Amino acid sequence: MKKRSDLHGILKRIDGRGYKAYKELEGRYAFGDFRLIVDHVQGDPYAAPSRVRVTLPQAQAGFTPTHYASPVRRLALEDFLTRAFHRAARRTAKGNRGIGKGGLIGIDCGGQEVLERSALFVSDREVEARFVMGLPARGRTILGGDAMEMFLHELPAIVTHSLYYRSLDEPALMAHLAVVEDQAFIRETLLAEGLVAFVADGAVLPRRSGIDDRPLVEHPISFVSPDSLRRAFTTPNRGIVHGMGIPPGITLIVGGGFHGKSTLLNALNRAIYPHVPGDGREYVVTDPTAVKIRAEDGRSITGVDISPFIQNLPFGKDTEFFSTPNASGSTSQAANIMEALEMGSRLLLIDEDTSATNFMIRDERMQALVAKEKEPITPFVDKVRQLREELGVSTILVMGGSGDYLDCADQVLMMEAYRPADVTAQARAVVRTHASRRKTEGSNRFGAIRPRAALPEAFDPSRGKRAVRIDARGVAEIVFGREAIPLGAVEQLVDASQTRAIGDLIYYYSKNYAKSTSSIHEGLVRSLQDVRKKGFDMLSPYRLGCYAMPRLFEVAATINRMRSLKIKRSPSGAGGASRKEKK
Repeated sequence: MKKRSDLHGILKRIDGRGYKAYKELEGRYAFGDFRLIVDHVQGDPYAAPSRVRVTLPQAQAGFTPTHYASPVRRLALEDFLTRAFHRAARRTAKGNRGIGKGGLIGIDCGGQEVLERSALFVSDREVEARFVMGLPARGRTILGGDAMEMFLHELPAIVTHSLYYRSLDEPALMAHLAVVEDQAFIRETLLAEGLVAFVADGAVLPRRSGIDDRPLVEHPISFVSPDSLRRAFTTPNRGIVHGMGIPPGITLIVGGGFHGKSTLLNALNRAIYPHVPGDGREYVVTDPTAVKIRAEDGRSITGVDISPFIQNLPFGKDTEFFSTPNASGSTSQAANIMEALEMGSRLLLIDEDTSATNFMIRDERMQALVAKEKEPITPFVDKVRQLREELGVSTILVMGGSGDYLDCADQVLMMEAYRPADVTAQARAVVRTHASRRKTEGSNRFGAIRPRAALPEAFDPSRGKRAVRIDARGVAEIVFGREAIPLGAVEQLVDASQTRAIGDLIYYYSKNYAKSTSSIHEGLVRSLQDVRKKGFDMLSPYRLGCYAMPRLFEVAATINRMRSLKIKRSPSGAGGASRKEKK
């Protein structure tokens, strides 16, 4: 292993030379307490920054098993240290050295959610941080002096202020561990308590803007549970947390425009993840299998059984094995539901604002004008109760425009100025007084959930001379070989590092399980189990610090949007059995 003085000598020697000379930096260096590893040097100032690691023995770092005794605490500690490194880098690194990304020292720390990442690892043996550095140049000439400042002064200061226990704000650290641990406790006990979601009293749900996910600071409104739905959890750290519990079944969220209906649903949508202290949604928790459903005009659909919702299409189009390169709002929403059920979702989250109107409801006047035999769509209002009774799947639905959903609701919440009221009794009185005259449509059963198996040849990551080309473009798109997969409507993807992991996970699944497993579900479950057992490094030949763990549902959602996808059709049709029959 080289010494710190060797790094100094290399930088001094290559100062003023061509940028390619930076390659000499690759290797390991002893920096007193910690080791510096330069894994990869960028090819030019505008290329992706250089990949660098620091490892610090736990004996020097000073963290004890109390800080990382459980998987949840370890996750919280790693998240806290990643954010501490990020803050220290912003304070310390000068940045803007030369051209391109010169001067950058950055780590993948994410936003308001706490996600399992590859940026930082804590073990009994050591702490390892993975980050990037933009090596400075003027034109293509190395700025050796600036590089020395980065490696020999800025980086040691960042490590000192972020990876040593003695340098951290201990109350803030312990609060971070406690909040994440308490959220995990509520999530793990949610079903046992007979709930699908929980919103704590005092939660602040509104966000600053559509592009700023931090809590609203001007006139924040604290959540207060209706007395009839008030529940309590005795958490390991905070103690008793009171709030609104949403039981299984069909829950309507109603109210006037701009009173917080969608804000509540969006909070539940994001509550599949833990959140950092101060987010306002720390104690908002949703069933981890919850999936946000919306219409998605133009998406590709391959081999999905949408027949519970859509049958008798013109020209004999098969809806038990439905495929289209350009879905309508109704067919896309039907497919999104069936794909979520296929992956095991127990809770659907739906907002009428992002739904296809003709998929959600067909009122009595339209029924009178257009006979059922001429209408292939069975609206969701006629299937939502069957989902609950046959498959045990609950629905939380924002609905402001159709009272027909009151007939099937188990509980009705009315939002007024961002405060909820339980108006279930009033809703039932309305149903008795103003009976709906629409006719129930469709069959009296929901039908089977059919597992699908993908053909391995559907996954070709090659592009040009490259055998594997997989890139993430933010949270909205993954490039897989020659195909760009749009993910803008997959609303529970929250981090570009998740999309990076998804792209490589799909490749891993295609090479290891697409051929040998009976269904996409089985293959993806086994792929994710492998990652959790072996770590993120199994996804790449390189040690990358830019992965974050996705859920099964978002990985499957990406596969389902691949236009190259090919589904194996069983001799008996789509095949499979309903979830209830499997049990």
